[in-house]
Amino acid sequence: MPNSWLLLDINGSEVKAELQLPLSELETAFGNAVNQHPDDLVSRLGPQLNAYLLQHIHPVSMDGKKWTVRIDKMLVQPVQQSLSGPYNELRVLLTWTPPANETPRHFMLNYDVIIHQVVTHFALVSVRRDWDNAQTADHPYQVAVIRVNTVENKLYPVEINVQAGTLWVGFTNMVSLGMNHIKEGTDHLLFLLTLLLPATLMVRNKKWNGFVGTKASLVNILKIVTAFTIGHSITLIIGALGIFHFPGRVIEVLIALSILISAIHAYRPLFAGKEMYIAAGFGLIHGMAFAETLLNLNLDGLRMTLSILGFNIGIELMQLFVIAIVIPWLMLMSRTTVYPVFRTAGAIFAGIAALAWITERISSQSNLVTKVILRLTDYELWLVLAIAIFAVVAFATSRLKKALLI
Repeated sequence: MPNSWLLLDINGSEVKAELQLPLSELETAFGNAVNQHPDDLVSRLGPQLNAYLLQHIHPVSMDGKKWTVRIDKMLVQPVQQSLSGPYNELRVLLTWTPPANETPRHFMLNYDVIIHQVVTHFALVSVRRDWDNAQTADHPYQVAVIRVNTVENKLYPVEINVQAGTLWVGFTNMVSLGMNHIKEGTDHLLFLLTLLLPATLMVRNKKWNGFVGTKASLVNILKIVTAFTIGHSITLIIGALGIFHFPGRVIEVLIALSILISAIHAYRPLFAGKEMYIAAGFGLIHGMAFAETLLNLNLDGLRMTLSILGFNIGIELMQLFVIAIVIPWLMLMSRTTVYPVFRTAGAIFAGIAALAWITERISSQSNLVTKVILRLTDYELWLVLAIAIFAVVAFATSRLKKALLI
């Protein structure tokens, strides 16, 4: 039969817990036919379940001081992949708060949900997230098993003792997480690079025409990157703090749309001289996606503040790194006659990628183009090297032709 899971998210002042209870086992212990009508279980028996759970979950400090237990949310969800076959479970989100000046990392847990009636049942206790120890992804590790001692026929409290971490470890992990988010976020980088494709060019007769100059190019690039940073930082803060929630699928479609508009602009000027405003506007959308990474970390105010700061620093570091290894070659090519061909090819590629992503994110089905793009990301450094070689050869050839004409 399926067992229960107790997943712990540990932060500086409390423990956020998620309890997963199989309804078939819960029905035996709690009754009320909870497994026969699961769809309306919470609305039908919410108060009774709330009282039952609070009666059977009691964390205490090592010196015996009781913790406060609060149930935040309950819902029923199906479990499809299981050795015991598909079943429904009650998912319960809880907050455990220790007394003042007590650590949330070392305590005794008195727990007998279901087990008090079904002695063969057991609960696996795992730490899912621990910010201070750089564990922010859903990779739980087991710390205890709660089961009846069959020799003595007794159920004993279990000791939960999680290694102490530091704020510095958590902060540097968030910087690394921000860098990886951009490294793996092909759509975010493609938007920025596509918007920067014509940043080194001037406009003449509503067409891109000729290199605008080194100083003007650097100023344009700085404006675009700074505006994008300001835009995504605003919504990253708003979203991560839970002030406003943004629909995930809508965000992903809008990000793909931002790439499509940037691609059209790279092909033919749509908003020449106003790229920084477009970067800021679409940066707001990209920041909504960044916030999703931090939203479910279950952190206190200090750790969430450090997470937002560290994550944003990581994003900027990776963006600056990518710009540093790509932009010099674009500026070099901008001085040659081959750049219109390169820019057009880049715009077409970005446009096709954007359309493929829009289709995929609306239909929830991958397609050939998105699969090819995903494979290309494995060779991103080789692509940069190829661009660099192409730029150097094009520039050298252009200078040689000018020298021969003289």
